[in-house]
This record gives sequence, structure tokens and C-alpha cells, in this order.
Amino acid sequence: MGYLSPPSTHSNMKSISPTKDEKGELCSYDSWLGKHPSALDNFEEVMNIAEGKEIVVFLDYDGTLSPIVDDPDQAYMSDAMRSAVREVAYCFPTAIVSGRSKDKVYEFVKLRNVYYAGSHGMDISTPLGSSKYEDQKHQIKAVDEKGNHVVHFHPATDFLPTIQEIIKVLKEKTTRIKGSIIEDNMFCVTIHYRRVKNDEDVDVLREIVKSIMKGYPNFNISGGRKVMEIRPNVNWDKGRAVGYLLESLGFDNSNNVLPMYLGDDKTDEDAFKVIRQIGRGFPIIVSSIAKDTEASYSLRDPADVLTFLIRLAKWKKEPVTENK
Repeated sequence: MGYLSPPSTHSNMKSISPTKDEKGELCSYDSWLGKHPSALDNFEEVMNIAEGKEIVVFLDYDGTLSPIVDDPDQAYMSDAMRSAVREVAYCFPTAIVSGRSKDKVYEFVKLRNVYYAGSHGMDISTPLGSSKYEDQKHQIKAVDEKGNHVVHFHPATDFLPTIQEIIKVLKEKTTRIKGSIIEDNMFCVTIHYRRVKNDEDVDVLREIVKSIMKGYPNFNISGGRKVMEIRPNVNWDKGRAVGYLLESLGFDNSNNVLPMYLGDDKTDEDAFKVIRQIGRGFPIIVSSIAKDTEASYSLRDPADVLTFLIRLAKWKKEPVTENK
């Protein structure tokens, strides 16, 4: 089966329009939905395609399972969302892939029946690991607190001392920018400026970060939703994390698997691209505005995500219920 493109028409939407008009400007949200239709409005069509296939669910955290908030330490998911993710994970292999550190995401989610990939996939733990990386020093076998065998995959381990040095320098140099937050996400650093009150201070903050990072050529700066992110220059991202997880869970060579990835930010585009390269699956962007994306379907916000996950778990359980 090839890559699953969205339907060409939809009863509640305008006909398909390009994401940008002739002047290169983004079209209206309604027109954008023509190209990236709602995964909720098209739920039955999507699941008809998935019938008899092995779905593997990948979820971003901030902006997908939880709302975007001013204080990153307060980005709690609702009890209803936690319950929905738990039910989905009982039905399908499920992983949360986040820019946050793996431990921090777990503290927010607190579910043991899902897999976690933190630091944009640079911190992954699975029961078996990946055979493709077993000879590399970045994949380490260990035993968790419950005595279970786990494999930790850390492709950026060598950068840890420098990351801590960068965090120290950033905190010292940005203290005068009120509202800015430097977040240690283990293998990457996130600079939050959502609470910085004026644009001039945001510009100053950006210049400070760029100036500091000139001294660290082995790191890259990227942007997100009111954040700057500093990551080591390693060939790894959320897309490669999806590939690693599929392989470690035994799905990489299966033509029967359909990866489903829900995410809202630029870093999630790497995962969408990988699903396109695989040639089958459901890349779903979470956005209430029209924007360029590699996703084929969309959901408006975390409330839509909650509804979608509830329906997904129900869809899996319904055939079992009917056969009883």
C-alpha cells in the first residue's frame, strides 16, 4: 500500500486549494483544510484504510497532549487526556516523542504502558533496543528499578558536558531578560520567551543566544513556538526516533504496519517526512492556523486530539465487543 493521501473532496470543506496563493501568502484555514482535512471529520475513511493493519501511535507532548502554556513547568495534561492515552496504549503500541527530557515527560504523563523518547529522540528507552545500533556505544543495556531489562539509546552522549556548560553560560547572560526561561532537556537546551513582554527584549535575547553559540560550532539553533532550541550537531531528530522505535518494536520490515504521528511543531515535521518516506501511515498536524506542513491530515487543538484518541481506542475495541 502506498502513502495515504487525504481524500480529494470532503462534504464539509471547500475544494482543495494550494497552501499558498499566487502571491506566496498562506490561504485561509478553510482552504488549508482542503489539503490537510480533519482527521476527525474523515475518521471513518481513515480507519477503513487501517482495517486489518497494525497501527503504531506516536504522540508529541506540548501543544498536542497538553496546551501551550506560559510556564513550561505547568504544561500538565488533563486527567481525561491521560485516560485516553492509556486506553490507546492498551490497544496499540504507543510512544511519546518530545523535545522535553524523557524523565520530565514521564513526570507529566505518568503512564507505564507507553514508550518515551525525549530530547527530540536523543533519549530513548525500549525493552530490546535496535539491532542496527547494538554494536555502538550509544546503545546501552541496563536494568530498571523494577528489575526489567531495558536498552537506553543516547546518540549525543559525548555532548553532555558541553551542554551543561552552555546552560550555565546562558543562565548567566540572560538574567536581565525578564520572563526568559532556560530549560535543561538533557541532550538539548530550550530557551523560552513566551513570557518576555516586549519584542525588543525578544530580539536582544536572540542576539545573546546567537552570540554565545558562535563559540560552540558543534551545536545548532532552531526555532519553535515562542522558543529557541539548541541541539548538538548529530544526525538525529524525531523522524529518526520514529524509525528507531519501529525497528526496536519489530515493525520496521512489516508492510502491514501503519505509523500514526500527531504533532504540532516544526520538529514534528521530521517525523511526518519519515512517514512519507515509509510510504504508508498517517502524519497528523495539530494546528488551528494554516501553515506549511508535510502532514496529510489535521486536528485543530489538544481538545480535538482527545476526541480523536477516544474514538481510536473505541474503534479498536468495537469489533471485539460485537463478537461477544
